[in-house]
Amino acid sequence: MSEPAVEPDIGQARLFQPPAAEHLTLADRFLVPPFSILDARAGYWQDRKREWLQLGISSELGRDEKLLGFESIAVASTMPCPKCEGKGTPDGGRTMCRYCHGRGLKYGGKGYGKVPTTSVFDPVLCEVAYRWWSPPGGVVYDPFAGGSVRGIVAARLGRRYLGVDLRPEQVEANEAQAGDIGAKLPYAYDPVWVAGDSRDTPAILAGQQPDFIFSCPPYFDLERYSDDPRDLSNAGSYAGFLGGYQEIVQHCYDALANDRFACFVVGEVRGPGGGYVGLVPDTVVAFQEAGFVYWNELVLQTPLGSAPIRTGAQFGGQRKVGKVHQNALVFVKGDGKAAAAACGVVPEVALEYGGAVWRADASLVVPETEEELDFYDEEERL
Repeated sequence: MSEPAVEPDIGQARLFQPPAAEHLTLADRFLVPPFSILDARAGYWQDRKREWLQLGISSELGRDEKLLGFESIAVASTMPCPKCEGKGTPDGGRTMCRYCHGRGLKYGGKGYGKVPTTSVFDPVLCEVAYRWWSPPGGVVYDPFAGGSVRGIVAARLGRRYLGVDLRPEQVEANEAQAGDIGAKLPYAYDPVWVAGDSRDTPAILAGQQPDFIFSCPPYFDLERYSDDPRDLSNAGSYAGFLGGYQEIVQHCYDALANDRFACFVVGEVRGPGGGYVGLVPDTVVAFQEAGFVYWNELVLQTPLGSAPIRTGAQFGGQRKVGKVHQNALVFVKGDGKAAAAACGVVPEVALEYGGAVWRADASLVVPETEEELDFYDEEERL
């Protein structure tokens, strides 16, 4: 008997006879093993990421061309740059640039900027966050929306997403992309993006209480997303960045429903002297000072990409290790057990042979009628 064809919608491309319940792996039960290390290099992770991207997700759409290349991350500061003087830097070496001082190599050196380089958020990380820390049908608030990924994944998983971005053109691109995907696979709830400043969160939410805060803030000035002076990536100084960042975190706490989770994905960035600015610990402090409890620290191991090339030069000269991870920091407002209960049982997501569906409590659901089979098929798609 031949195996049934894999459906084009989201689900693990792994069809098998259901094993005994006690033999279910952690990945079977929770999508990926719920350890403090998430391995985005693993084959199962990359396979699932490929499935998401095949829906047509293109998070880079909506960003100005010049903000997709070298300019987006090679932003000059106001410090003098004697080492670069007269060496063909954007302003002739009059300001500190990231072509040298051990920083240019981090961004790919001379060849960088020939192709778009703005980061694209990992849709599998989105799926993990939504399935683990947000209730089905709940409201997800994203104060630093950027591209379309977090909104589209939330909508596909039956969450009500509201994302905020400063740039109207980014919002329009996200809406167009979500509309194209939704026309093929209708959402339970359409994702919503608004053009605005997250420092105006109380007005944006207008009394609505999110059930999950999920976002990826600017990594200080690592990438410049727009020329808008309100953009935190344009703050000019880390102190200026941190002030606006803390304000937004406080708004998130005030707005979030009680007994609910929040997750920010952050990474370190180096300052002018080459040392880390401390964005990760400052994020933890900002959340704690706002009133959150620090609940989980996860490390996302990212694909190596060009890291081996970059690291050879930067480690030899300055002993700077190659950075190949990000931090997913999880916080809770209120009681952690109550927040977990509000999220419900983490659903088993493997597509099972013959329509049988395993659940995270190790129970097996075998639909007996066509109507039941249609119901579970639909639930898997959400």
